[in-house]
Amino acid sequence: MIFLSTLLLAVLITIVLVPLFSTLAMRYQLVDVPNERKIHLQPIPRVGGIAMALGTFIPIFYWNYGERLVQAYLAGGCILVLFGATDDFRELSPGIKFAGQIIAALIAILYGGVEIKSLGGLAPDNFLLAEWIAIPLTVLAIVGVTNAINLADGLDGLAGGICLLIFAGIGYLAYLDDNTVIGLIALALAGVIFGFLRFNTHPASIFMGDAGSQFLGFSAIFLSLALTQGHPTALSPVLPLILLGFPVLDTLTVMVIRIARGRSPFSADKNHFHHNLMEFGFLHSESVLIIYIFQTVLLLAAVMLRFYSDWLLLAGYLLFSTLVLIGFTFAARTERKMKRFDFLDLNISGRLRLLKREGTVIMPSFRIFEFGIPLLLFITCLAAESPPAYISLVCLLAAGLILLTWFFRREGMELCLRFVLYILVPFAVYLSDDRLTTMTSAPLARFYNLSFGIFAVLIILISKFSRRQKGFHSSPMDFLIIILALVVPNMPDQKIQEYQLGLMAAKIILLYFSYEVLLAELRGKYNRVGFATVASLLVMAIK
Repeated sequence: MIFLSTLLLAVLITIVLVPLFSTLAMRYQLVDVPNERKIHLQPIPRVGGIAMALGTFIPIFYWNYGERLVQAYLAGGCILVLFGATDDFRELSPGIKFAGQIIAALIAILYGGVEIKSLGGLAPDNFLLAEWIAIPLTVLAIVGVTNAINLADGLDGLAGGICLLIFAGIGYLAYLDDNTVIGLIALALAGVIFGFLRFNTHPASIFMGDAGSQFLGFSAIFLSLALTQGHPTALSPVLPLILLGFPVLDTLTVMVIRIARGRSPFSADKNHFHHNLMEFGFLHSESVLIIYIFQTVLLLAAVMLRFYSDWLLLAGYLLFSTLVLIGFTFAARTERKMKRFDFLDLNISGRLRLLKREGTVIMPSFRIFEFGIPLLLFITCLAAESPPAYISLVCLLAAGLILLTWFFRREGMELCLRFVLYILVPFAVYLSDDRLTTMTSAPLARFYNLSFGIFAVLIILISKFSRRQKGFHSSPMDFLIIILALVVPNMPDQKIQEYQLGLMAAKIILLYFSYEVLLAELRGKYNRVGFATVASLLVMAIK
């Protein structure tokens, strides 16, 4: 239950705090102003990182862990959020920012015991680095990755999506390694990013700022080193390089280019991979999606090859980096531009525009979706085991809240439904999982699990062919949802299959995402989904 409560708390806290902080930021002009290096065209609040940090810290405090590792993480994270937020509101000099990062790194090393000491198979057996080498090397790694994620935050949803994949990998590896503490922190971070990306995918309504990007970078390197360098583990010490390899490669490449041109390696420019992709003719969302694919390749490699030779992992990463650099260099030198074809560009394709205009695809797809998703949730509640008394009481109160909102304040129905569904869905899936798992041989149970995949496909069809200008539209986040919801649960590992944790998380995420699509497409006509939700709540309450 602690895994579910961690994920639920992280997502809910972030979704509640982001709009609140965004409103305050606009009121007090705490915004990112466009300039020649920025992609956005209007001022956007950059306080999302503070909401993300609170969404991570609160579940950790809820556990009441007293371990030095957790205390070091909290202290280092707080320092970076403080320095980052100050830089967002009043620009700090590079020296002061580096000082904050070094302080956080030293806390992680000296108090938390996070230190690069073992090189695994890259060095002779039982070889450990001396302290005078290990400490500076670890400081360099922590500060370097913190800045690498910070520099990757150049397009809407880019840094957040990369980190979501990284923390999914860290959490999965921690679960396999029976490291509950690191797994829970990674799960909390994945939850806050999932909640934040709802507001940060293109076009973004809020930025994470330096407070968020530095916090995520510090968290990624802290957890990956603690997992592979901490207690005795069979995991390779090269895995952090694989998991964090793309933003690190991006940062090193840009710095080398700057030095080669006689400039400071810390000067600002538009030579990052995401800038290059847009120069090649890719759209904003396409550039983000391509980088997501690169990061997914590294994530899958880290998981699938975790027990392979350290030299093989290092050679594989170097080969990957070489191929990426060759591809970008060749495209830049030949000045190649993305050639657009009708079947690739949905905005200019006459055939697809005709389908969109006539509603040939959207009408039947949405009709199935509109009735199918509430029915799926109702069946999930019907199959659930008897909940604890406090959950039954919460369900009754939530049903009453929906009815009161419908009768007295219908303009608040969307917010009310979203709030109630974000609470109901995790508990319904969690309480029904054991019962449905025992029915895996039954055709109805197999169809139930298959239906989540069917609705994932319908999500893409609806978002692509929606005729509403302000409705839900597809974004690179679709790719993250599909990867995390469909690929991760099917990893070839008996442990995951035995406990079905990945599949349960996938169902929760898909139901969350499905209701986001449904509420956006209904555009105020919430009667059916509202009463269907009340019925599901009552089923849970009286079981």
